[in-house]
Amino acid sequence: MKEIGEYLKQERRKNGVSISEACEDLNLNQQLIEAIEEGNSKAFRDVFELKEAIQSYAKYLGLNVDEVLDRFNDFIFEKTSRISLEDIKNAKTDSEKSNRIASPYTKIKHTRYDIAPVVLLIAVLLFVSLIVYIVLRVSHDESNVSYELSSLGGLKYEFTK
Repeated sequence: MKEIGEYLKQERRKNGVSISEACEDLNLNQQLIEAIEEGNSKAFRDVFELKEAIQSYAKYLGLNVDEVLDRFNDFIFEKTSRISLEDIKNAKTDSEKSNRIASPYTKIKHTRYDIAPVVLLIAVLLFVSLIVYIVLRVSHDESNVSYELSSLGGLKYEFTK
């Protein structure tokens, strides 16, 4: 972080801008700009506030903002990374190492299948089948079944259930 701060300080001086002028133009507290130039990241509430201040300051000084933010991101990665790059590479090839390393970047996440939608679908299909069966059974029982019997005289008899 100190390298970034020194770089911004040099560029500010090259542009002939004082800290008070930069503070007025950026609407930032003078202590925050001094903290950036000194590499004191603890003066900020969080990393996001620091990154936003560095981005505004670099843009104000007419610097390549992406380059400055890349340097900042490298600093943050080095500061926050607890696992070496070698361990990360080994974790990809060796399953035993990936179990020992507890990082969200290297740990293999096993996907769990949610069976609730499948069970719900089966229950709905069974319920609909039951309703259709009941409706067909009731309508079949209520219909009149007629039988014709013919006798010698040609009379027809009809019986209904």
